Amino acid sequence: MRDDEVLKAIPHEGTGDYSSWVLPSVEKALIESGLGIRDIDVFAVASGPGSFTGVRMGLTTVKAWSETYGRNIASISRLEAMAAQAAGGQYVAAFVDAHRDQVFGGLYRRQGPGLSLVEEEMVAAPAEFMDWVRQRSINGRVSWISMDPEMMTAQEGWRERVAEGESVELSTSLLAPVIGRIGRQRALEGRLTDALGLDAEYVRRPDAEVFWKGRTGRGS
Repeated sequence: MRDDEVLKAIPHEGTGDYSSWVLPSVEKALIESGLGIRDIDVFAVASGPGSFTGVRMGLTTVKAWSETYGRNIASISRLEAMAAQAAGGQYVAAFVDAHRDQVFGGLYRRQGPGLSLVEEEMVAAPAEFMDWVRQRSINGRVSWISMDPEMMTAQEGWRERVAEGESVELSTSLLAPVIGRIGRQRALEGRLTDALGLDAEYVRRPDAEVFWKGRTGRGS
């Protein structure tokens, strides 16, 4: 992006390995925009939640660029980037399939031109997240948005939300331009971090960590 203009956006399509896709795609985006990586003033990155491998790969890459080129980083939640697209509503509930019959979810409240997170993002069964949103939205109108709307609309309790005039908007899967815009705004506000301060928001612990701790517990 240059200012608020998207110069190039490349979607990750198909089932190809993200780790072998990201660097050639960045190079292609820079070349087609007539830029070099040293021309970048701020790196904006999705900090999660999502695939452990994908989040880790994105953050590791941006950490390396930050240290090498001395640039700061804007860290943006994937759920916030989804919520930023929603139209209307005092609150915005964003969710995405987390597998295991669960969703990653976050509830945001409109505050001026932006959004503020009501409580920490979570991983929960769709019905549990729906009920949690109902309790936290204090009878305010909620806009729902997701890449996987059927995760919520298939729930029996969703009929009550429909009766309240609510529906689930479909989020774009190409979040990079939205992440870039939020990142630019954070840069203007001075809300940036560096490689040392950049952290992942996995929400759910990686399987490897869960299984390792489980084995350790059984052996103690």
